[in-house]
Amino acid sequence: MIPRLYAIADAGALATRGIPLADYAEQLRSAGVEFVQYRDKSGSPQQILAAAAVLRSIFTGTSARLILNDRADLAVLARFDGVHVGHLDLAPEDARRVVGPERIVGVSTHNDGQVRAAALTGASYIAIGPVFATGTKPDTEPVIGLEGVRRARALTPKPLVAIGGITRANARSVIQAGADSVAVISALLAPGESTAHIARDFLELLR
Repeated sequence: MIPRLYAIADAGALATRGIPLADYAEQLRSAGVEFVQYRDKSGSPQQILAAAAVLRSIFTGTSARLILNDRADLAVLARFDGVHVGHLDLAPEDARRVVGPERIVGVSTHNDGQVRAAALTGASYIAIGPVFATGTKPDTEPVIGLEGVRRARALTPKPLVAIGGITRANARSVIQAGADSVAVISALLAPGESTAHIARDFLELLR
């Protein structure tokens, strides 16, 4: 089972706010976050592996699982616990061939048809979204709302991760709609509050 809170360390979002990856990761660790994805859409393989090494060193000795976005090959090299692929990226079965049978493979979906297709693959979990409007990704798919989460829940027994515009104010409603976990980027980076404090709030709300 995937933990209720799925933190995404997005390189672009951190850079925009001037937050070093190590500082962000330390905050997540101190809050007890146990599922973390690193996402860097523009970095070179060398930059991604260097960032992955930072994350791995900080979470060593914890029960946290580390996921790399997009790059199954780099996930293996980084000794991460899994990879997350988009619906237009490497197919889940191909990602599985790269990372092996033991690692986690997650896949993004945005509508009922994609959920149905993902449910037939060897994906470990299915992400669905955006649930609410989000500014994190420039090429965002149409918002699905809570009803979209409910439909996705009815279409697959696989663990379901909801993503897109999720905040402390609406996270519980997303879980109640059928998601097993909520993936959060921007809401963990609120100005004037520490990421550790926000993450603890999420964990308490979702308990």
